[in-house]
Formats: sequence, C-alpha cells, structure tokens
Amino acid sequence: MGEEQVESADEVQRLLVVLHPWRKERLRLLIVGAKRLPRIAEHERAWCFVDRVVQRPEELREVLGRRTYSTKTRGERTLAPVRPTGEGAYCIAKHDGHTHLAYELEIPREPGEPQRALNIEPEASYVVNVRNPRTPPPPGAGRPRREAPALPDELLARLGTRRFAPLDPPDFLDYPGTELVLIGAAEDASEDLGIDLNAQVESAARRSIFADLLSSRQEHPVEPLFAGVWR
Repeated sequence: MGEEQVESADEVQRLLVVLHPWRKERLRLLIVGAKRLPRIAEHERAWCFVDRVVQRPEELREVLGRRTYSTKTRGERTLAPVRPTGEGAYCIAKHDGHTHLAYELEIPREPGEPQRALNIEPEASYVVNVRNPRTPPPPGAGRPRREAPALPDELLARLGTRRFAPLDPPDFLDYPGTELVLIGAAEDASEDLGIDLNAQVESAARRSIFADLLSSRQEHPVEPLFAGVWR
C-alpha cells in the first residue's frame, strides 16, 4: 500500500509515547488521551495510560503498524501506522514533593508544525501523578474498573486512600492500565529540576530505537520527523 499523507493535527488518531529506560530491558507504551501533550504555560492537564509493557522493541511492531479492529457502534475501524514526531532523552525525578517527567528532544533539531500542534516542546517538564484504581475516577474521565492495572500490594500501599499520588516509584509504569495525569510545569526542564539532560540527549542520539520499533520506512516514513513537517 502506498504511503499515506498526514497534513494536520486533525488527522492524528492517537498520540503514543514510548519510554525506554536505558538500564532496563523494557519499553513502556503510553497513550495520551487528548492526542497532544498539555500546554506548559497554562499548566494544562492531560490524561494518559500505560497500554503495553514489553521487553524488546520488536514486540511493539504489531501495535505500531496498521491495525484493523471492530467496534459495536462504528463497525470496523482502521488505525494507520504510526509516524514518529520526536525522539530524545527523558528522566523521572522527585522535586519539591512532586514527581516530574522531563524530556529534551534530540530529533528534530528544529521543531516544526507537527511538534507545535501536538505541544511537543524542545524541552519540557510535567508533574506526573498516578490515579488510584481503587477510588472512583473524576466525572467523564478515567478507564473502566475492569481495565484497572494489576498493581502489587506494595504499590497499592503507596497509594493508600488517596485518589492521586506522585509517580513514586516509577515501577507503576510497569503495569498496563496504570492511569497518569500530566500537568504542564516548565519549558526549561534543566533549570526547573536542576538536571542536565544534554548528556543524556547525546547518548540517545547514539542509541536510537526507531530502527527496532518501526518495521519499514515505507510504512513509517521518518523523513518528516527530521524535517519537522507533516508529510
């Protein structure tokens, strides 16, 4: 099948985030509900959840490729293969009683329209909280109880009776179904957290996982990523 054209954020079906801890043979696939990251200046919020946790990049290829599925109300639906829109380094850090998820892009060097439309900043920091699956979700938000993560007792004890708690430890991310709330905190992650991400970005450039994640460049063209354009 020929290459599909993407020309605006209106054609984006889902926003996926893949977290790859360098010291662990593990990849965590997150789905952002709003199909864009929260705006930093407005301290906007965005829901996301852990969809998959795998050991090897190739285990995500089926998820990232073209998928057809059936729904009760809309019949057969198709998800187009993913298009990469950013790669870089990230960290999860404690700061002033909160847990932050911060990142700095390595690709593209100059963010373009796709990155601006999806609120993918060159560098950003978000306060990140975990929703307690044993408490009711806010009205109009949250996932069905039947899809709650199978958290171990030690992590449930961390949550206690709170509806939300800091992402501490990051092990919460190892359980599919875990729900998170991202809150825009700062555009300069290094200054906000006192962490220098530059060295990690340089390492990320040498350890790109795109080649392992994406089955073919015909299905997942990467040229628009480097150019910062949609097509």
